[in-house]
Amino acid sequence: MHADDRSSTLSPLLRLAAALLLAGQVLYVVVTLLHTGGPANDHPVIFAAYAGSGSWTAVHVAQFVCMALLIAGLLALAFALDFEAGTTRWVGRFGAALAVVALALEGALQAVDGVANKQADLAWVSAPDAEKAARFASAEVVRWIEWGLRSYQAFAFGLALLLLAAAVVRVAWVPRPIALLMGLSGLVFLVQGWIVGSEGSRNRWATQSCSARFSTWCG
Repeated sequence: MHADDRSSTLSPLLRLAAALLLAGQVLYVVVTLLHTGGPANDHPVIFAAYAGSGSWTAVHVAQFVCMALLIAGLLALAFALDFEAGTTRWVGRFGAALAVVALALEGALQAVDGVANKQADLAWVSAPDAEKAARFASAEVVRWIEWGLRSYQAFAFGLALLLLAAAVVRVAWVPRPIALLMGLSGLVFLVQGWIVGSEGSRNRWATQSCSARFSTWCG
């Protein structure tokens, strides 16, 4: 492809990728601020808070939409990388495939967190005393499934970022610090996945670090 034609094709893709990534991340942070809070691993307290939340469903739908925007931004970046030759193109394609996997896992996560969690918690709160123990156990199982999905969603998203960072660092039309920040974000998402999978939602530093680093390179 002629250099001028290549530039005219890449520029819109890169602008689209940047806009989608920045919008998705900023909106995700804003929406998450509306998420019902509390001691995440104190199940009696947090389940009662979730059951009483009036915005629960809307917040989780919005989180899924924001993640879809982020993934769309990564795919636009991967399409731009497809104009490269050899290894860079294929690394970008594998990164794009993992980004799609991350979106699928996000959909499953939000279905469990945004629907099943809420219904299980409502069933526990409203159950007669004779059924409360069984309902509470069911709510905990749903919670643990959520942790598993959240953990592997973070793994898939982190690996997608690492692969795309490895591709981006090989091209001249993206500043190298962006690739380094992408890679660092990917590593932090992997750490987040491990923490959520092993300890649940007790530790928030990984999520906060992910948001900070991701916002930096998106901007």
